[in-house]
Amino acid sequence: MHRFALIAKQTAASLGCKGPGVCRGGRKDMDLRCAASLAAGRQPLCPPLSLPARERTVRWSSAAKASAVKITEKASREKILTLESMNPQVKAVEYAVRGPIVLKAGEIEKELRKGIKKPFTEVIKANIGDAHAMGQRPITFLRQVVALCTYPNLLDGPSFPEDAKKRARRILQGCGGNSLGSYSASQGINCIREDVASYIERRDGGVPADPDNIYLTTGASDGIATILKILVSGGGKSRTGVMIPIPQYPLYSAVISELDAIQVNYYLDEENCWALDVNELRRSLNEAKAYCNPKVLCIINPGNPTGQVQNRKCIEDVIHFAWEEKLFLLADEEKESVLKNLAKKAKLTEDMFNKVPGIHCNPLQGAMYAFPQIFIPSKAIEEAKAHKMAPDMFYCMKLLEETGICVVPGSGFGQREGSYHFRMTILPPVEKLKILLEKVKDFHIKFLEKYA
Repeated sequence: MHRFALIAKQTAASLGCKGPGVCRGGRKDMDLRCAASLAAGRQPLCPPLSLPARERTVRWSSAAKASAVKITEKASREKILTLESMNPQVKAVEYAVRGPIVLKAGEIEKELRKGIKKPFTEVIKANIGDAHAMGQRPITFLRQVVALCTYPNLLDGPSFPEDAKKRARRILQGCGGNSLGSYSASQGINCIREDVASYIERRDGGVPADPDNIYLTTGASDGIATILKILVSGGGKSRTGVMIPIPQYPLYSAVISELDAIQVNYYLDEENCWALDVNELRRSLNEAKAYCNPKVLCIINPGNPTGQVQNRKCIEDVIHFAWEEKLFLLADEEKESVLKNLAKKAKLTEDMFNKVPGIHCNPLQGAMYAFPQIFIPSKAIEEAKAHKMAPDMFYCMKLLEETGICVVPGSGFGQREGSYHFRMTILPPVEKLKILLEKVKDFHIKFLEKYA
């Protein structure tokens, strides 16, 4: 109370009040209350009596407004959500595919549009497997079915083929009110789940699949996140451990971090075309038991970013291992699609990379990516450390700045200590892919010469 009175007196003095008994407005015994009102951001109790009524109102209204502005400014500065206050698990999430390299690529694109000269005329975004952006034609049948389901009046017209109409009618009959906008069962429209179960049964040589065990999601990312949310529990050494391959698609590490689960790494064998070795799974599992409760085994096949396809024996061994160790098997598996064209691009990429000194690329058996290992000289590693970058991030940033080619450093996916990689998509049209690979070759040779 004593401190409040002292502040009030100081405020009163600054406003011209004459001390106890008489305030600036000419009223007695009001100075402290006037000052207190002003200090709290309110209009004072006693406007000066010597001024005309209109002037008194204007002057004090101005003071009140100024005070209110200050309060508003202060409130706006005190943000509820900041980097310091946000969920630390979310803050720890990293997604290399859309990280610093991509941000830099965006900056360079803006500079090119402004006419700033570069040693290249466009940025080639080979960082992500965006098939349509790279010129791959969409599957017409799927778009026709979606169009018919969205606007059923088209079913009566001659513009769409009968097979698309038949599929659309079946889907609409499975929707409430024959409308795609109606609510569906939580696990997805029943007739679609029946079709999925039939496909799985055919694929697996007649092994029955139950539609009630099929759960449809809005993409792989949503499905993975949903399953892991259900599986993660416990605390301390009983916290759920999730085994993931290294290199891995960073969605897994991001979701694990967000859920505050424990990431358990197992390494793919690069010397053996990124094969999955059950002995490595067992090593990883046994070590993890000392600090968590491993409950989930994630398999990515074909590999992302590595592009390998595991053989049948490997898949059978992994299933037996998961059964023996009571692990929930989470299999992330891409399907037959535009295979002939992709196979041609895969072979082209593998052959061209393996002709470059200091680059080694395993055969690309599946997926849409190459994950070549690159040699980075010690001088470049030291310079990367000086810039507080991982060596392969430094390499990829230089590649982008000098050629306009945007790829993702291997450190964003995980790799063995002392090895360096980058991931690039093989989706660009063949002629453009050849140009891209030639540019990477020329850059790498110059990079080695500079830092050798």
